[in-house]
Amino acid sequence: MTGQQPILIFDSGVGGLTVLREARVLMPDRRFIYIADDAAFPYGNWEEPALNAHILALFGQLLDRYQPAVSVIACNTASTLVIDALREAFPAHLFVGTVPAIKPAAERTRSGLVSVLATPGTVKRQYTRDLIGKWAQKCHVRLVGSTALAGLAEIYMRDGFVDEEAVRAEIAPCFIEQDGRFTDIVVLACTHYPFLVNRMRKTAPWPVDWIDPAEAIARRALSLLEDGQPNEAVELHGNGIDFAVFTSGKTNFATRRLMQGFGLTTS
Repeated sequence: MTGQQPILIFDSGVGGLTVLREARVLMPDRRFIYIADDAAFPYGNWEEPALNAHILALFGQLLDRYQPAVSVIACNTASTLVIDALREAFPAHLFVGTVPAIKPAAERTRSGLVSVLATPGTVKRQYTRDLIGKWAQKCHVRLVGSTALAGLAEIYMRDGFVDEEAVRAEIAPCFIEQDGRFTDIVVLACTHYPFLVNRMRKTAPWPVDWIDPAEAIARRALSLLEDGQPNEAVELHGNGIDFAVFTSGKTNFATRRLMQGFGLTTS
């Protein structure tokens, strides 16, 4: 069976489903392949050279097998580390990266106090600091690295519950007061985090705007496709059905049910 090239969405776990959800709204006629590199989750525990080599090798296999029209790296940690290397290694392929939404946060803040809630890997990247230097020089930007939120989001999506006190503890450093001004924007710099945003709102010490980058990422993918990139007829996997691949090769009932809820069969 042949057809239009699919869109590949890649993440270390289920966080990229937030991007898939928005991409489906914008591109309802497109096929999607979701890759969860759960065998390597969490990326924050990796040393940078090893993670870089791992992702490059994995994409060599993915692009050869699935021949997507565009690949969305729906992971801040991976994007801030390896997006340039991916583009260099595969120059004929289109990649959409995910970076902290520091520019829109700087444009929208009224207090000038912005927090970026991310994984430790994203927080320590020079890429993230360069974004602050370029777009948010007039703001006080606090970088908050959470070691637990991505895992909490994975649990919540699969099991339907989460320890709200654990969420409260992880987001608490985002909220600061300075000369009568209060943090008014928190950038969710991990695609897992929007799944917990309702719990974050509930446990936050005061209301803030939570910036979710998923729609902007999906719009960027659409814009690349609309730029006239040819769509070749390719051999489709999975009988034309959107599907998810877990690199561990292991999925339990809760995971399969979650994927089905997003219109994905598991492979």
